[in-house]
Amino acid sequence: MSNTQNTRKTQEAQDPQTSQSSGGGDRPSPVEVLRQARGQLTELTGMAAESVSSFERTEDGWTVEVEVLELERVPDTMSLLASYRVDLDPRGTLTGYRRVRRYERGRADTRRSGGGQ
Repeated sequence: MSNTQNTRKTQEAQDPQTSQSSGGGDRPSPVEVLRQARGQLTELTGMAAESVSSFERTEDGWTVEVEVLELERVPDTMSLLASYRVDLDPRGTLTGYRRVRRYERGRADTRRSGGGQ
């Protein structure tokens, strides 16, 4: 996605923290990675990141699942939320994202954990 690449280049040029070299062990802390994931996803989608529902270190960096408010409705329990899987490199720079689920705020999760569909 060229928009993702352009945004990443712009961020690295403007934010010296994300443009640090990864050679000297100058990796961000998990809390910094979470902040970067939420901020970068919000900037790219224009939607508010509400919470992080999963977070793990991978061989290629980090994978985070972020809950996003996609459509605000009244009453609030009818608002549409979505879960986005966000992939980041070891420095916390977003390398890709995709929506994995969309649901109403007031609905219980019917997915089975650990099982495939």
